[in-house]
Amino acid sequence: MSGAVVVAVDGPAASGKSTLAKKLAAALGLAFLDTGLLYRAVGKRLLDAGIDPSCERAALEAVAALQPEEVEAERLAGERIGEAASKVAAIPSVRAALLPWQRRFARTPPGAVLAGRDVGTVVCPDAELKIFVTASLEERARRRFEELRRRGEAPMFAAVLDELRERDRRDTERAVAPLRVADDAWVLDTTELDAEAAFAAALRRAKAVFARCAVTGPTGPDRNP
Repeated sequence: MSGAVVVAVDGPAASGKSTLAKKLAAALGLAFLDTGLLYRAVGKRLLDAGIDPSCERAALEAVAALQPEEVEAERLAGERIGEAASKVAAIPSVRAALLPWQRRFARTPPGAVLAGRDVGTVVCPDAELKIFVTASLEERARRRFEELRRRGEAPMFAAVLDELRERDRRDTERAVAPLRVADDAWVLDTTELDAEAAFAAALRRAKAVFARCAVTGPTGPDRNP
């Protein structure tokens, strides 16, 4: 084993993967990275400049200029930024430009939990544990709909459903690093699970895998959540 333990958590939009991955990282004493925030930050830069997020040249310039303080979840929320991120993420050269940074983060001891759409298949194909979090399209749309309402927005459920369906299409059909389940990933369907139940199931899986690998970190995988 290397000096770093990596957990890859992938899944479609609104599946709950980022929430689960963040809690899992805290419970295991590992660093956390939501890789989607990198694409959101690039997308926001382009939107703020009035540039089409599909513009490859501008997106690469945005990647080169990206500052750490820009990758903060609070400033990157919203469907408009999410749509821009999905377009940015479909550009192969942008994905390639962000790969080295993500891999260095993942393998810095004691390790990390990364959430995204291609962590287990492209970013960290050698991750000790791969989890693919999913849920039905309708359930994911319901969650996103409720999230938007809590923010004070007035979404239409049909529009939210259509937006998620289109994002799924882009994510699964893009030419480079499409969203798919890694061959050795554990699939966690959260359609009938709340956040706590999903987290409990993922933590049990992590402890079982780490025990088999004889992995021990600074706090160890048996740290209470």
